[in-house]
Amino acid sequence: MECRLDGQVAVVTGGSSGLGQGIALLFGRAGAAVVVNYHGSQEGAEDVVRQIEAGGGRAVAVRADVSQQAEVDAMFAKAVEHFGAVDILVANSGIQKDAAFTELTLEDWRKVIDTNLTGQFLCAQAAVRQFRQQGDRGVSKARGKILHMSSVHEVVPWAGHANYAASKGGVSLLMRTLAQEVAEEGIRVNGIAPGAIRTAINADALEGEGAEEVLRLIPYNRIGDPEDVARVALFLASDMADYVVGATLFVDGGMTLYPGFRDNG
Repeated sequence: MECRLDGQVAVVTGGSSGLGQGIALLFGRAGAAVVVNYHGSQEGAEDVVRQIEAGGGRAVAVRADVSQQAEVDAMFAKAVEHFGAVDILVANSGIQKDAAFTELTLEDWRKVIDTNLTGQFLCAQAAVRQFRQQGDRGVSKARGKILHMSSVHEVVPWAGHANYAASKGGVSLLMRTLAQEVAEEGIRVNGIAPGAIRTAINADALEGEGAEEVLRLIPYNRIGDPEDVARVALFLASDMADYVVGATLFVDGGMTLYPGFRDNG
């Protein structure tokens, strides 16, 4: 059986690059109409739209800062105006502002929490309200699906990244709490926790000596690609995963197995 999203509408935040881009493109190929959200890169979002349309799909680029409720609400309104409904949310937008703990500014703490955690809260809230308003559209077994993009750092401490790790730990319990609350309505909520993935934003850190250092943390002995995450997102959003609720799938090559302990048993 093939994972398909025919007749469904997906909002992918942070869809102009990286993991969001990979998910948006694959969802488009799987039959979904895709709302490609962006904050800074209109050109990147419009390129994703062009690629989806070139493959025979439907897509639109919509700008919104996910940390701002009015902009999130406007994004969902545009999605409904353009495609008539929203069936899937991939809450993917995220940023990093790294510093040693005592050097981390309150401003950078707030920026990361606002985007990575509050942004996911606002988008999920808007999605649930839309699912309730439109009712069962008959395009999926579930009334609506939400995917929260987390990280291995929802469980793995990361010195020098306290704001990022705290945001992802928050995403984990946000996802599970929401899943518990809305599952009885036929709304499925799940999470994805990527490990080291080769995207443009971290390409330098995953090349040469940097790659060798990272590979020591990955039992499967390869760095991931955006497609690895996109395929998991497609599975979770499809009816193939209809009985998966409140789960986080780690896409990390085994990083959360703590490979440093392999020889310390």
